[in-house]
Amino acid sequence: MGNKVPDERRATEYLANERTFLAWIRTSISVLSLGFVIARFGVWLRELGARIAPTAAIRSTSYSLPIGVAMMGFGSSLAVLAAWHYHRVNQAIARGDVRASRGLVVSITAAVAFLGAVMIAYMFLIANRL
Repeated sequence: MGNKVPDERRATEYLANERTFLAWIRTSISVLSLGFVIARFGVWLRELGARIAPTAAIRSTSYSLPIGVAMMGFGSSLAVLAAWHYHRVNQAIARGDVRASRGLVVSITAAVAFLGAVMIAYMFLIANRL
C-alpha cells in the first residue's frame, strides 16, 4: 500500500519526480561516457606503448572493448529505465498514491557493483600484462 498524496502536494511531487528523472539521465550519460572511455582504453594503451618503446611487442588489451560496450549498454538501459520509472511514478501521483521502488534500486545497485567488480578485475589483469 502506498502513501496517499494530498491534492495540494501533487505539484511538488510531480516536480520532485522530474528532478529524479533528470538525475537518472545525468547518471546515464556519465555511465555512457565512462563506457566509451573504457572501450577506447585498449587503443590508448597500445599507442602509449608504441610511443614509449617502438620496438617492444605490445600485448593485446582486448577486454576493454567488451567492458566498455557493456557499460554503454548499461548507460542506455538506465535512460530507458528512467523514462519508464518517471511515467510510472507520474501515474501513481495522478492516482494520489506513491510507492517506493526498492526492487529497482536493488537491481541497479547490483548491476553497478557487478560492472565495478569487472572493471577492477580488468585493471588488475592489465597491470599484470604491462
